[in-house]
Amino acid sequence: MPDQLPEIELEDRGSKGRYVLRGPGGAEAEMTFTKVGEHQIIIDHTEVPDVFRGQGAGLRLVTRAVEDARAAGKKIIPLCPFANAQFRRHPEWADVLKQ
Repeated sequence: MPDQLPEIELEDRGSKGRYVLRGPGGAEAEMTFTKVGEHQIIIDHTEVPDVFRGQGAGLRLVTRAVEDARAAGKKIIPLCPFANAQFRRHPEWADVLKQ
């Protein structure tokens, strides 16, 4: 696998969507979300296959969601345990965290 991870793709399917990193052999690291109204999203699941482990793929997926939410003026509800842990580690994301 090259040193640089592929670009994150956003798949928007109406009320649901996901951010995905595609790797070799069809492997996909993904973070799924559900839209709640116009101004909130719930991060419900993050999954990173072994091929991506140790490369920061999960953190990259959550970071992308934070950046997109910030740009769109949305708040995030991190129900996924991984995403929730990342929000606790990154107090600079407090502006997009739904309290």
